[in-house]
Amino acid sequence: MNTNTLNHLKSTVYIILALITFTSCNDTNTEKTTTSEVKENVNQDIPVYDFNEFEPLIYTDSDTTYLINFWAMWCAPCVKELPYIEAFAEKHPNVEVILVSLDFPKDMETKLKPFLKKKNINQKVVLLDDPDSNSWIDKIDPNWSGAIPFTIMFNKNERLFYERSFESLEDLENQIKKLN
Repeated sequence: MNTNTLNHLKSTVYIILALITFTSCNDTNTEKTTTSEVKENVNQDIPVYDFNEFEPLIYTDSDTTYLINFWAMWCAPCVKELPYIEAFAEKHPNVEVILVSLDFPKDMETKLKPFLKKKNINQKVVLLDDPDSNSWIDKIDPNWSGAIPFTIMFNKNERLFYERSFESLEDLENQIKKLN
């Protein structure tokens, strides 16, 4: 074979491969993405905040009710209550739930994300990385000792603070009902 024929043959093979690849990747399925598929991706990009960046998340002027839970993977009571928080969020989609991880940013890819996936945690997670905890703990609640789990439930009218773990879905529901 001469060079022109060989080049023409290579070009034809590349075009055929490109067409096969293009048509096999062209998904003609028009089904909408399911909620579970969306939730699987919820914690793919976990933002890392210092307290100044995080602080606006714990205040609202809207009619939304929030549940903000401070936790860490190494905290057994925190891990124990996560399924209750997850169940609460599923049952009450009108409440904005944010899980504030106090784990190390260096462990996000190797430990935190795999942990969330293994435990089926689909609620929004942010990582608070601010070493000046003596300052920001008091800004959140002067009565907070710094122990976790710690949960804030609030709306534009009222704030409730819980320096304890929740023992059940019903426990969470009973506490959030106390908001006006």
